[in-house]
Amino acid sequence: MKVKYLSTIAIVSVLGLGLVVGCANPCASKGNPCASKENPCASKGNPCASKENPCASKENPCASKTVNNTNQSSAKPVFTENGIAIKGTDPVAYFQEQKPVAGSSEFSHQWNNATWHFSSAENRDLFVENPQAYAPQYGGHCAWALAQGDLVEIDPNAWKIVDGKLYLNFDRRVQQKWERDIPGFITKANQHWSTV
Repeated sequence: MKVKYLSTIAIVSVLGLGLVVGCANPCASKGNPCASKENPCASKGNPCASKENPCASKENPCASKTVNNTNQSSAKPVFTENGIAIKGTDPVAYFQEQKPVAGSSEFSHQWNNATWHFSSAENRDLFVENPQAYAPQYGGHCAWALAQGDLVEIDPNAWKIVDGKLYLNFDRRVQQKWERDIPGFITKANQHWSTV
């Protein structure tokens, strides 16, 4: 009886740990006690073979569709209005023309749960090939506000490319605050972004 009880406790503990760390899914991982060759759950008196099996039940948190999986595309939130990223501004134009240029729905692309507009088919195609190279940092949210821990909208005219990456701010006044310590604010924003 003690063995069954301890096996059950160990499995529940492993599952709980997986949820805390973003579900490095214990029901699919190599460390899965319910899948290993030394499976303590393979015996007839197996708590994982019962109807209450957390690795087999419909309520399995490690098998649900809502679990974050590192193999999925980025699930970080993108700043949108009516589903359009960065207020319809062409993100590639910041790099190609060194200024904000309005995009067009004629040249659009779906990426990261948002619709991105471009001023030309060429810019759209460049983005499609490598969206991470052109998409603004922090999903297009204000870089200064994120350094404070907040997700805030942006003004496409308050922009700056730093080390080959596009950063946007709420407005030019806020951008001036951000420019006082760009490396420091980027470090803080990166820390907050990793937990979003």
